[in-house]
Amino acid sequence: MREVDADLTALDRGIINAFQGGFPAVERPFEPAAAALRDRGVEVTGAELCERVRELDEEGILSRFGALVNAEEIGGSASLVAMHAPEDRFDEIVERVNGFAEVAHNYEREHPHLNVWFVVSVADHPDPDKDGSDRVEEVLADIEAATGQETYNLPKQREFHVGAKFLVDGPVPDGDVDLSDLGPDVSPSGRETLTPEERDLVVEIQGGLPITETPYADVADRLDADVDWVIETIKRFDVEGKVRRIGVIPNHYALGYTENGMTVWDVPEDVLDEVGPAVASLDFVTHCYQRPRHDGVWEYNFFAMTHGRTEAESERRIAEVKALMDEYWSVDAADWDTLFSTRILKKTGIRIAERADSNTA
Repeated sequence: MREVDADLTALDRGIINAFQGGFPAVERPFEPAAAALRDRGVEVTGAELCERVRELDEEGILSRFGALVNAEEIGGSASLVAMHAPEDRFDEIVERVNGFAEVAHNYEREHPHLNVWFVVSVADHPDPDKDGSDRVEEVLADIEAATGQETYNLPKQREFHVGAKFLVDGPVPDGDVDLSDLGPDVSPSGRETLTPEERDLVVEIQGGLPITETPYADVADRLDADVDWVIETIKRFDVEGKVRRIGVIPNHYALGYTENGMTVWDVPEDVLDEVGPAVASLDFVTHCYQRPRHDGVWEYNFFAMTHGRTEAESERRIAEVKALMDEYWSVDAADWDTLFSTRILKKTGIRIAERADSNTA
């Protein structure tokens, strides 16, 4: 993919930096968004802003525009899984793994043993006495039977941070525009399940909002729903965590963030509560989790994902994570590793519709 950073205008850079979250949930959201850019020295009207966001999306600089649905809060379950694929069977094993509809993202990563890393995404278990994690285990048993290879389930035990921001040089360099306070006042519903109407809304917006001057009204038209209800529900989803953020989602590869380093650490349990938030506070760490160890195979319990534009930048950022870790305990070479992705083996959606269906009442 070509790197487009050098071709971006000041407006493009302002859009990318300002609106990776905090986009307003109001009937004509591009008007206050444009006003926020004008306040920061970027002259643009609401109509011009909408048109340029649409063009950036069509050019592949943005992955999409809209509400980033948090599948974990919608229903079902997901887990990160590691596996060894011997070199002489690598393609065969990957083909069998990828043949499972429950397997979403799958990457080849640099590791002497565990070289295949994938995500299993499932609906809630149909048995009321079981849950999504039980369904993940059933899928992994089927994968092991199909491949003859053991799987190592690494479910998220604690989330310290999820919030990838990919900033570029230019206006609004800190990405600190937040217009999420605009629009109706909302309160959490207190329900864990979705109503049928909420389920339909989730499925409608999972791939993004229409890039028009009235995106919420367009969603309402598609659902034959009231626009005020759509706006209120999306904003409430944001408050409840069913939506992680509303805004533009950059294509980080197009912006030159091609170095994807998954750093893993064997953090002593007595400092984990301090280390997690500290590492999560680094602005270049996009994901930060506690996950289980597997005795004799996988000794790490802490994951921090970093991204960089060059190998040198990525190495500097990993060194910064290491230096921060050293403030909490004496980190030896055997206590950590970095697994760079070398190949995308599969990248599909996480089956939001099926997960939402299983949690609709």
